[in-house]
Amino acid sequence: MPIHTLDLHFQGIPHAIASYAIPHAQGIVLIDCGPGSTIPALETALEQIDRNIGDVTDVLLTHIHLDHGGAAGWFAQQGVRVHVHPNGTAHLINPEKLIKSASRIYGDRMDELWGQFLPVPEDRLVQLQDREEILIGGLSFTALDTPGHAEHHLAYRHDDTCFTGDVGGVRLPGLAYLQVPMPPPEFHLEKWRASLDKLRAEKILRIAPTHFGIFEDVETHLSQLAGELDAVEAFLEQVMPADPPVEEINRLFVEWTQTHSASRGVSNADMRAYEAANPSWMSAAGMQRYWRKHRVAE
Repeated sequence: MPIHTLDLHFQGIPHAIASYAIPHAQGIVLIDCGPGSTIPALETALEQIDRNIGDVTDVLLTHIHLDHGGAAGWFAQQGVRVHVHPNGTAHLINPEKLIKSASRIYGDRMDELWGQFLPVPEDRLVQLQDREEILIGGLSFTALDTPGHAEHHLAYRHDDTCFTGDVGGVRLPGLAYLQVPMPPPEFHLEKWRASLDKLRAEKILRIAPTHFGIFEDVETHLSQLAGELDAVEAFLEQVMPADPPVEEINRLFVEWTQTHSASRGVSNADMRAYEAANPSWMSAAGMQRYWRKHRVAE
């Protein structure tokens, strides 16, 4: 079956958030569904492949962050099954805490950015364990527990393609440059490296991060991402021992990101899409929490 990359045009920006649609005998599986704010764009993208929302039977969430799973509750209300890591289920059933936390970050822009985040009825949820096989309409997927970006993160192998959510990094079509998305509270360098080793062991031929697209240079992609993790660690080791406030970490990291990306040939226009998919300022709090909890405390 073909894999369709649906561009959700988040905030009107192409190549920021993808949802992957895979037809099967009874309908369509979506890998990640994007936020509630992009449901109209998702409907349009489905129409372009001669499908509609009613064809969607299952959503496989890589994780529950709003840009990946914000529309899960809306889909569940349409009767769709939502598959997720066990650590993410409580927040889908009762998203109050997640919404409150996100509101502290995004303030008045919550609705504009993410739209509604509706609860998922428990009878619509399917919890997935590591290495569990999911069979849907003749399609087979294998869930891979892949922490580092989030503790509740899954990648999905389907034939020779692996949908890697955020643990596969952020990369725009046509570019070799990758970024490491590091929001709080669960960014963890060592676990991320272990997850990359796990992906390498799968011997996949194609890798499909949610941000954005399907790439065939798997080993180059994973090696580049490992190098970016090393670069981030070097930044941390230079900046964090002084225990600067998060505002200072943010200022330094935004400057570092601009210089780092420019040295790799990324244009200002492309950086706009990278920033939409992976805002640099969000990583500051994630890096600070990781450093204090796992490098200082331990």
